[in-house]
Amino acid sequence: HKYGAHLFHTSNRRVWDYVNRFTSFTDYVHRVYATHDGEVYPLPINLGTVNQFFRAHYTPAEAKALIAEQAGELAGTDPQNLNDKGISLIGRPLYEAFIKNYTGKQWQTDPKDLPAGIINRLPVRFNYDNRYFMDTWEGLPVDGYTAWMERMIDDPRIHVTLETDFFDESQPYNKAALAAAGVPVVYTGPVDRYFDYSLGELKWRTVDFKEVRYDEGDHFGCPVMNFSDADVPYTRAIEFKNFNPERADRQNPDRTVVWEEYSRFAERGDEPYYPINTESDKALYARYEELAKAEPRTVFGGRLGTYKYYDMHNVIDTALTAYEQQVEPLLKK
Repeated sequence: HKYGAHLFHTSNRRVWDYVNRFTSFTDYVHRVYATHDGEVYPLPINLGTVNQFFRAHYTPAEAKALIAEQAGELAGTDPQNLNDKGISLIGRPLYEAFIKNYTGKQWQTDPKDLPAGIINRLPVRFNYDNRYFMDTWEGLPVDGYTAWMERMIDDPRIHVTLETDFFDESQPYNKAALAAAGVPVVYTGPVDRYFDYSLGELKWRTVDFKEVRYDEGDHFGCPVMNFSDADVPYTRAIEFKNFNPERADRQNPDRTVVWEEYSRFAERGDEPYYPINTESDKALYARYEELAKAEPRTVFGGRLGTYKYYDMHNVIDTALTAYEQQVEPLLKK
């Protein structure tokens, strides 16, 4: 988890069968909690969250009616941004408690300036099910992600070269040399970098981590704790040992390690995590897409190459499809 919390989940049989060629998975089920105004609540927003927040004991039907009433202030409108979409889904009180400030910290952007679609990643449930994902399969690789990746490239036909800059013409495997040789390339780096930022730079979010050690066996009691209030500078904290309760006998019972996660705009040289996806960014990416069409032997993929947010199972599925539809035909030429 060098890059934060990454949980594998999918309902796609093709993806599940593919990844199980390289790793088995634990039976971990992801659950997230949020601290707001001195209290801890279950996420995603569910009946337990609603009843705790409003100090009530609503039935599912009553909770639906309450939220519909609170969301009614925007009735008849088509939400054009995250702020309005959040209010339209769960009403202003819950939105402002759990989503507004968290999202503002995460994106360093006023939610009114963020696309409405971002909020779709936080479902609302009118039951007490607080599983974060609802997919058929879920878990963590038993031996970790590194072992998984090592098995994927453990083939005599695969040669891995590290510390190689694709754009440095002094390197043997560089963009110009491969293009001159007509070698098919699957490029998963930043699409704007591929074209030397000729049309401008696409904007990204990145994440910084601060490690905190506690002289106690368990600090949060869960793997991920969100912090929904604006006065806490980080978005969430990750307590690693709680991802792997099956390893409890190998963990220090008196100490724990927590990473606080801080979100900010990415600069050149940073690790880009999340595309900003403002309307201007979408328009800029569309122009880069047109340039990419003039590179018939280069396949652009991944978050960076397509300027899209992908979960792991999504990007694996798109990679398998890209191989079948784009890469394999190139290899046959």
